[in-house]
Amino acid sequence: MDDRVVVATAFGGPEVLAVVDQPTGQPGPGEVLIEVRAAGVNPVDWKRYGGTFGTEASQLPMRLGSEAAGVVAAVGDAAEGPAGPIAAGDEVIAFRAEGAYAARLVVPASAVVPKPANLGWEQAGGLLATGATAVHALTVTGVGAGDTVLVHAASGGVGQMAVQLARLRGARVIGTASEHNHDRLRALGAEPVAYGDGLEARVRSLAPGGVDAAIDAAGTDEAVDVSVALVADRGRIATLVAFQRGAQAGIRVLGGAPGADRGDAIRAAARLELVELAGEGRLEVATEPFALADVAAAHRAGLEGRARGKLVLVP
Repeated sequence: MDDRVVVATAFGGPEVLAVVDQPTGQPGPGEVLIEVRAAGVNPVDWKRYGGTFGTEASQLPMRLGSEAAGVVAAVGDAAEGPAGPIAAGDEVIAFRAEGAYAARLVVPASAVVPKPANLGWEQAGGLLATGATAVHALTVTGVGAGDTVLVHAASGGVGQMAVQLARLRGARVIGTASEHNHDRLRALGAEPVAYGDGLEARVRSLAPGGVDAAIDAAGTDEAVDVSVALVADRGRIATLVAFQRGAQAGIRVLGGAPGADRGDAIRAAARLELVELAGEGRLEVATEPFALADVAAAHRAGLEGRARGKLVLVP
């Protein structure tokens, strides 16, 4: 049976994205087939077809996506996830789920965790990639009770997760964002500051006692420079974006770039914690949904910084 999937037909911008029909197949041993209700969009998706990780033609046509929420349609033998056996009809979230921009998807059962009944599909589809990334950053920088942490790009997908999770750990959070996003950050428990000229001085005025840790989800020179100026221990600064600058500055570089800390074990272990927190209403996922057919528009919104929440695709 053929299903709609998104592929990049070439390397370039969102114009290379297309929705095509491809066979899905049935799950083998240790796999499950999911009918996708929502798939999360992450910056790594457009970086892949944008050439950040190379332009080897053998990668094309390229399936995209790494997280999805949906209903299990079929299971292979010994289909068991981190929370136990999986059965047809279960509502689940999958991460990492390669090729998640699809109507149906076969994934390893090890990638699948239960979806809380009170968590909407779009929120579930956008929860785990950003949430696990934030947990990784907070863990390696040792953020805990009594700390003051600076989060750059705090109103973005990872930023909002980092703000909430840091607050749950008992930390004080100062977050950079455009002024039109300041009310959102206040609602999440952060103290907002505008980025741009004078950022270091604005943060110092808020935290005269100093900043203990910093998480850079912006990737700008400003974010790296201000973090290094304010945080005494460079081991407590992490960047998710500024791979080259981060390495030069001697701070922690996280993610999929060569030499970066992927944090696979931390991110995998975070899934059940994140699902529990979201199910209890202690962790919010603000989303901006697009139809699967409008994937190019969704990616443009992300690339241009116009997204007001986690971008998700709805088949």
